[in-house]
Amino acid sequence: MSACLILAIESSCDETAASVVRDGREVLSNTIYSQIDLHTLYGGVVPEIASRKHIDKINYVIETALKEAGVTLDDINVVAVTYGPGLVGPLLVGLSAAKAIAWAKNKPLVGVNHIMGHISANYLEHPELEPAFGSLVVSGGHTHLINVNSYTSVEVIGRTYDDAAGEAFDKVARAIGLGYPGGPKIDKAAKEGNPKAIDFPRGKVDGSEYDFSFSGLKSAVLNYLNKAAMKNEEISIPDVAASFQAAVVDVLVDRAVRCVREYNMKSFALAGGVASNSALRASLEEAMKKEGVKFYVPSPILCTDNAAMIGAAGYYAYMDGKRDDLGLNAIANLRL
Repeated sequence: MSACLILAIESSCDETAASVVRDGREVLSNTIYSQIDLHTLYGGVVPEIASRKHIDKINYVIETALKEAGVTLDDINVVAVTYGPGLVGPLLVGLSAAKAIAWAKNKPLVGVNHIMGHISANYLEHPELEPAFGSLVVSGGHTHLINVNSYTSVEVIGRTYDDAAGEAFDKVARAIGLGYPGGPKIDKAAKEGNPKAIDFPRGKVDGSEYDFSFSGLKSAVLNYLNKAAMKNEEISIPDVAASFQAAVVDVLVDRAVRCVREYNMKSFALAGGVASNSALRASLEEAMKKEGVKFYVPSPILCTDNAAMIGAAGYYAYMDGKRDDLGLNAIANLRL
């Protein structure tokens, strides 16, 4: 059987990305245009600005990805594209490009769930990883604890009830003056701080041992900052960052370890933008080692939003028989 080349497109938030992936495992190209510098001016992603920039860059990233892979659109077997969850305007830009190519070149179209993409990023760097395994997906908009039953079938064991972990990072970073994007900036500041300096709460959801809640923690940080301001007390930004980060990491690792034990998992994969966080990577790796569980995490470039992960997920969906017609629409709140 000849190789299957996937052209993948990702535009769910503020990265315009295209990639060519062979057989769901080999990345031939991975082009990403990031808008972070643009949105930093506003302290967060502005959907209208993101959509306009995606329109500007979508053809460029597709052409670049094809060129770097040394292929043409005629060589491509399948077009895969993120159709949710995400910001509806940005999603529609990627979808429109993917549908135009699929129609013009008479290629199969496969819509991909963005969260499945994050999980699938692990397949690109770990050839031995195959389902079933557990996964923790942590990003700006999502916190999911998942049982990956097969390449295309998953069971959500736990999810966030309010703020996602990445969203909490952004809000706390803004509150302590670090700015956007919050995740990398808090990670950097925390390295200079004491994670035990401030006893921030570890959020729980009553009657739901695997679900997450970070809004209480975010509020606790804001209350701490407000009280310090009222008393005219100086705060240590590194200590606040380290203590907040420790509270998030403790909760994520605790739920993951419980899940591994109850479901008797032998492998566990971390994924999503917050998977780049050095404290989370180190703590989860250590915890899984103690449990005797094989631990997987992608390189930081594959943790952030990218199209290679969409190509991996798209390949397995295609091999499982998934095909979408040109009526495929963006679903901003698409669930697993």
